[in-house]
Amino acid sequence: MPVITNIEDLKRMHKRRTPKMFYDYAESGSWTEQTFRENTTDFEKIRLRQRVAVDMADRTTKTTMIGQDVAMPVGLAPVGLTGMQCADGEIKAAKAAEKFGVPFTLSTMSICSIEDVAENTEKPFWFQVYTLRDDEFMTRLMARAKDAKCSAIMITLDLQILGQRHKDLKNGLTAPPKFTAKTIADLATKWSWGIEMLQTKRRFFGNIVGHAKEVTDPSSLSTWTADSFDQSLDWARVAELRKMWDGPVILKGILDVEDAKKAVEIGADAIIVSNHGGRQLDGALSSIRMLEQIVDAVGDKIEVHLDSGIRSGQDVLKAMALGAKGTYIGRAFVHGLGAMGEAGVTKALEVIHKELDLTMALCGHRDINTVDRDTLLVPKDFAGDWT
Repeated sequence: MPVITNIEDLKRMHKRRTPKMFYDYAESGSWTEQTFRENTTDFEKIRLRQRVAVDMADRTTKTTMIGQDVAMPVGLAPVGLTGMQCADGEIKAAKAAEKFGVPFTLSTMSICSIEDVAENTEKPFWFQVYTLRDDEFMTRLMARAKDAKCSAIMITLDLQILGQRHKDLKNGLTAPPKFTAKTIADLATKWSWGIEMLQTKRRFFGNIVGHAKEVTDPSSLSTWTADSFDQSLDWARVAELRKMWDGPVILKGILDVEDAKKAVEIGADAIIVSNHGGRQLDGALSSIRMLEQIVDAVGDKIEVHLDSGIRSGQDVLKAMALGAKGTYIGRAFVHGLGAMGEAGVTKALEVIHKELDLTMALCGHRDINTVDRDTLLVPKDFAGDWT
């Protein structure tokens, strides 16, 4: 077993073990990937204040996210095709999150279905939905989530149309992969991944195939996807979708103050400051740059979370100090999953938790809930003077 001390260690193992098209799907952004890169590099511009001679005993990273107790303010973000990074990937990730005491969010575009995850876990998980035009399908999907005891719905708002991701197009991304000369050559070097994948029945989009009327097999999925995503989405439609669910609703993809205010108006329980991990609008500002002004704009009216760019416990601490009440990891846990399955997801969570705990202590705090902006040294022009 190699010594794993950070997410980069897991990332290298993930790349060695997983077919190129699925690794690239996880580790890429849209167009020039400027926003994808700045999501992480902008965290590096924020520095920490070291404090000494303070009581560091009896520390805790426990808090709540939308009223749910969590071991640390980190959830597993919804990631499509997770079951292609590792056989039964969504199930393994959900089990790791459950044992660790953090939320797991299942993507609509998962390989394992809602029912698959529910059958293999004991505690409620969260479910992510897109803004689809088909109300009948959406109603059934929400009902399935309710039957599976999902405790919250996360509505993604920034995927009405798909941002171009060059690597996915060049790799011919499909699930399962098509057997071309190029993919066969790649799969021949990923034999452990292939053996595990042959042993599972879950290789397609479990929430779609067999549930959407027009999708009877994987080949018809792309046509359904192109026709179903609602390009005419507006805030009235978001309000309708919010009413379809009688529990907590989180809106994902907020990157503008005015949109955050709209989310408050329609009665969302939380928003996620997010640019879809740099996979949609390339050239948008990083999530961490936008966080503080969004928090300032909505105050305590709504719970503000953040994703896109979290790769360490220090990143979590910085987001919390700037006003977030929770954060999400996507690529960080996927690297763990692709590297070592469920154990890898657990390791990713352990790495982030340890760094969060130790950094919090060295900044003079014993409780994650007391961390505030005084913990940080933020460049005066960090948010930017844009016109």
